[in-house]
Amino acid sequence: MPELPEVEVVRRGLEGHVCGARFSTVEVFNPRAIRNFEGGPDQLAGFLSGHEIHEIRRRGKFLWLVLDDGAAMVVHLGMSGQMLIKDAEDIASRYDEPLSPEGAGLDDKNLRHLRIRARLDDGQELWFVDQRTFGFWQPSDLVETFDGVVPEALEHIAPDLLDRNLDIAALARKMKRRRTEIKKLLLDQQVVSGIGNIYADEMLWKAQVHPRQKANRMAIPALQSLLLGGIEVMTAALAKGGTSFDELYVNVNGQSGYFDVELNAYGQQGLPCPRCGTPIVREQFTNRSSHLCPNCQRLH
Repeated sequence: MPELPEVEVVRRGLEGHVCGARFSTVEVFNPRAIRNFEGGPDQLAGFLSGHEIHEIRRRGKFLWLVLDDGAAMVVHLGMSGQMLIKDAEDIASRYDEPLSPEGAGLDDKNLRHLRIRARLDDGQELWFVDQRTFGFWQPSDLVETFDGVVPEALEHIAPDLLDRNLDIAALARKMKRRRTEIKKLLLDQQVVSGIGNIYADEMLWKAQVHPRQKANRMAIPALQSLLLGGIEVMTAALAKGGTSFDELYVNVNGQSGYFDVELNAYGQQGLPCPRCGTPIVREQFTNRSSHLCPNCQRLH
């Protein structure tokens, strides 16, 4: 699943392409793509058509398009969602209208997995492509919270590590009060958002903390160091365009990130730890796996 760095790469790409453009028409090809919206495809089209995209915001793994009427379109990429920018003239020259995923050739994976197609008034198209159909679009009102203005649908999502207003000391104190394994806390989107399995393993390796270490047994400075290390890891990943293990994660131009070549723990089982040389191990963790160095990351 795309985590904070990957979603931020997509947000930046969209920001550079669609801000200032207006929605002309919107087509929904798969109802799962709007399953959290009480209305149907026609209602979604009515919600967007004619409205200008003012900005693209993000919290954790969620994006939202801020519209000129003060409403928002929340986007969650799920496991394999892609927000792709297309040129309308190129699409018209390659495909017959009406465009239909069912009529796609076997060589056009984007079209076969096209869930939502939005035409913009500047000659671009915005495609939501999602092979595994876990992603969605969801209209939402914007509301004021003590953490800032967010879509009402995301009020329960905590700020993320790249939020400029995040209070690291306060977050560390909050985590210190929990008798929970530290990795579970890092993955809890209501505690801190945007962290998934990849970056949890990487930041725990960097801080030399075992994934099953109880948060309440860690000193507050150690928790702060862990969180600050997470900021460093995610900033580095962002600079590389995120982490791509297959073709399911790409930016708005269809390009993959390459931070995977710099991973120290995640997916590195059997390889020597870059810090001490001990082979990285993979352990079962709930319905996931954890990757760690058994020498550097001892359970206390």
